[in-house]
Amino acid sequence: MRSAGILMHITSLPSRGGIGDLGPEAYRFADFLCAAGMKVWQVLPIGPTGYGESPYQSSSAYAGNPLLISPEFLRRESLLDFDDQELYAPGQEDRVDFDAVRENRMMLLRRAWRQSGAKMAGKIEQFRREQPWAEDYALFAALKNRYGDPIWREWPEGLRRRRKKEMDQARQELKDEIDFHLFCQYLFRSQWFQLKKYCADRGISLFGDMPIYVAEDSADTWAHPEVFQLDRNLVPVRVAGVPPDYFSEDGQLWGNPLYRWHRMRWNGYAWWADRMKGMASLYDIVRIDHFIGFANYYSIPYGAPNARNGKWVIGPGKKLFKKLKKAVPDLRIIAEDLGEVNDRVRALVNWCGYAGMKVLTFGFDGDPASNPHDLDHYHSNCVAYTGTHDNDTVLGWAEKANSQSLAAAKKKLGFRELREAPQAFIRAVLASPCELAVIPMQDILGLGGEARMNLPGTIGNNNWRWRMRPGQLTEELAHALKAQNVQTHRAEG
Repeated sequence: MRSAGILMHITSLPSRGGIGDLGPEAYRFADFLCAAGMKVWQVLPIGPTGYGESPYQSSSAYAGNPLLISPEFLRRESLLDFDDQELYAPGQEDRVDFDAVRENRMMLLRRAWRQSGAKMAGKIEQFRREQPWAEDYALFAALKNRYGDPIWREWPEGLRRRRKKEMDQARQELKDEIDFHLFCQYLFRSQWFQLKKYCADRGISLFGDMPIYVAEDSADTWAHPEVFQLDRNLVPVRVAGVPPDYFSEDGQLWGNPLYRWHRMRWNGYAWWADRMKGMASLYDIVRIDHFIGFANYYSIPYGAPNARNGKWVIGPGKKLFKKLKKAVPDLRIIAEDLGEVNDRVRALVNWCGYAGMKVLTFGFDGDPASNPHDLDHYHSNCVAYTGTHDNDTVLGWAEKANSQSLAAAKKKLGFRELREAPQAFIRAVLASPCELAVIPMQDILGLGGEARMNLPGTIGNNNWRWRMRPGQLTEELAHALKAQNVQTHRAEG
C-alpha cells in the first residue's frame, strides 16, 4: 500500500525548553501528519547523544535520551513541580544549545527524582527486571558521573573488567545515582509508548533509525567486550569507517569498534537478536544504518589518523539475517544501502527482501543510466527521499549544485527558479513508484542549507541542532500536503 511520511527528529520539534521533546509539540506534530495524509513519522536514533551530540554515537543501544523527557508532562502527572520561567529559554529558536539544555533538563529531572522517586520505587524495580540492559546502563551512567566522564577504559581496573567485588561495591555506593538513571529511563519509555499509541490510533507508524555500530564509550561495549574486536587491554584493534570517495579524500574515520562476527555466530548472534527485539518494541519500521556493513565492512587500524589505510572484510551476510528474521519476523526493515554498493551488497538486500533507499538529490550526477538514484530507476520496493539527515536540503543543494546537475534537475523535474526546487522534488518522490516516500521537514518548509541537520565527517556547531520554529505547522500546509498525497494515491481523499 502506497504511503508517505516526514523525517523529523524529536529534538527538532518546537517544544518549550530549548529542545524538541515527547511533550505537547510531539502530539501536535502527529496531528499534523494525520491532517496531511502522512502515515509515517521517521526519527533519528533516540538514544543519549554522544561525541559531537551525534545520535549515531550513543552511550547505549537501548536507552532513551533523557533530554527528550517532557517536563510539562511530568508536571501534568504530579511528578515534578516547576515554574514556567525555570524552563530554559533559548536565544535562537531554530537551534539547540545542547550544553544549556542538558544543564536545565537534568536539573529538572533530578528534582523530579527527589520529589517522586520514592513513590515510583515499585515501578522502577519492575522496569529493572523487565529490561535486562537497564541495570548495566544505569551503572555505566553513574560511573561516568563519578569519574568525571572519561572513557570507561580509564576507570579503575576492577570496574573496567567488571570484576564481581568491585561491581558489587559500586552498586552499593552508587545506589541512589543508579536508581535515578533507571527512573529517567522509565519516564522516557512511558512517554515514548504513550506517543507511539497516540500515533497508532491515528494510523501513523513510527519509523526509527538503528546505527549498525555502537560507540566505543558505551554501556554496550563495556558490558559485552566479547562482542567487539578488542585486545586483552580492552582497546579496539580495528574500527569502523568508510574509504575515501568523491566527498572526502581521507574517507570517514568513525572510530566505532568492529564486531567479532565469527564469535557471535557461535551463539546464534544472540546479541544482535536482542538488539533487534529492542528496536521492534520501540518502532513499527526500522532503518538499519550502513546496511552494506553486513555484506562487507571497512576495517581501519585503531589509532590511524584517517580512513585511507582500511580494508574491506566480508561480513556475516545471510547467516545473520536468517537468525534476525526468526527473532523479529513481523518487523518492517529498511536497508540503508547507500555508499559503496557492490554485487555482494545488492545480493544480500535482494535475499532479505528489504526495501532499499533512493535519494533524489543524488540523482543528477553522472550518467543517468548508471546512477541508481535517477528517477527512472525507482521501483516499488524502495523508499524515495528528497534527501536525508546527511544531505543538504533541496534548496541548499540547488543553490550549490554545479550547472550541469542543476540543469538536469530542472529538465527532469520541470522547475525554473531555485525557490521552486523543493516542491518539484517533493512532487517527484510522491509520484514515484516507490511504496513509501519520505520527505524531511526542512524540504516541506522550503528551507535552505542553514537548516541542514548534519554534514558527515564534520563536528561543527550546527550539526544536529536544527529546530522548527513555532507556528510553522499550519492548516494550509497540511491541506496542501494532503492534496498531493491524495493525487499520488498515498492517502485517501
